[in-house]
Amino acid sequence: MKHRRFFLACSWLMGMLVGVSVLAACGAQTKAVRVGSKDFTEEFIVGNMYALLLEANGIPVERALNLGATPILQQALVSDQLDVYPEYTGTGLLTVLKLPSNTDAAQVYNTVRDEYKKQFNLVWLAPAPMNNTQALAMKKDVAARFGIRTFSDLAAHASELTMIGPPEFEQREDGLPGIQKAYGDFKLKKYIAVDPGLRYEGLVNGQADVVVAFGTDGQIAAYDLLTLQDDKGLFPPYQIAPVVRQQALDAQPRIAEILNRLAPLLTDATMRKLNYEVDGKKREPVEVAREFLRQNGLIK
Repeated sequence: MKHRRFFLACSWLMGMLVGVSVLAACGAQTKAVRVGSKDFTEEFIVGNMYALLLEANGIPVERALNLGATPILQQALVSDQLDVYPEYTGTGLLTVLKLPSNTDAAQVYNTVRDEYKKQFNLVWLAPAPMNNTQALAMKKDVAARFGIRTFSDLAAHASELTMIGPPEFEQREDGLPGIQKAYGDFKLKKYIAVDPGLRYEGLVNGQADVVVAFGTDGQIAAYDLLTLQDDKGLFPPYQIAPVVRQQALDAQPRIAEILNRLAPLLTDATMRKLNYEVDGKKREPVEVAREFLRQNGLIK
C-alpha cells in the first residue's frame, strides 16, 4: 500500500512538473515581438514586411504601426513598449543622437550602431542599400520660372515660395531648421504642414511651390518633378534598417537573421516602385509588402 501511495505521489508530482514545463514553454512561445512603424507609406510597407517575415518564421507578432514621428518610436523602444521598427541612419545620427552630419554611409551606420548600443542598449541590424534622403522637389515649370535648381537658389527666392511637408520637418534638425542654418537664415512665404500622404497632392494642385520629398518617393518620377540639388551636402545618407531592443534579441535571437535577409533587396528603385503601389495605385501597404516578400521567396 505504501508503495502504491508513493507511486501515486510520484506520478502526481511528475504530472505537475510536466504541466508547469508545458505552460512555461507555451508562455515562451507566445511572447510576441512588438513591431512598430512611423506614420508614412514607406514605414507602413517595411514595418509590415518585418511583421510578416517574423510570423512566417514562427515568431508571433503584435503590430503597432503608424505610431507617429521619430521621438515617439524611440521612446517606445527605450521604455519597453516596442521591440523593433524601421529607422533611418541619417535620422538616428541627427535627430536622436544630435551629432554632426556626415555624408559617408558606412561611417554614419557605424556611428549610430555604436552609439545606440552604448546609450540605449538598442541594436541596429543590417542596413538596406536604399537611401531615402531628405529632398526638396518642384514642378519643372515652376522651378524654371523662378530659376531654381539648387537649395541655394531656393534660399534666394524663399520669401516668394510656399513649401508643403510633414509637420515634423518644420522642427527637425535635419529638416527646415537645418536647411536654414546651412543655406542662410531665409524665411519662406509659408510652410503648410500636412499629413505625409497629402504632400504631393498639395504641390500638384498648386497649393504649394515646393514639396518636402524623400529619395525613394514614387511620385517624383510619376509627376516628373525636379529634385533640387543639395549643393552644400547638408543631408547625410538615410539607409533603412531594423532597430531592435537587445532584450528582444536575447529572447528571440533569430530576429536578426530573419530581418537581415530583407536588407539587400531594398534598393532605391525597389522602394520607389513599392511606395508608388501604395501612394499612386492606392493599394494597401500590407498587400504590397506580402506580394514583394512572396515574389522574392522570403515567405510562402
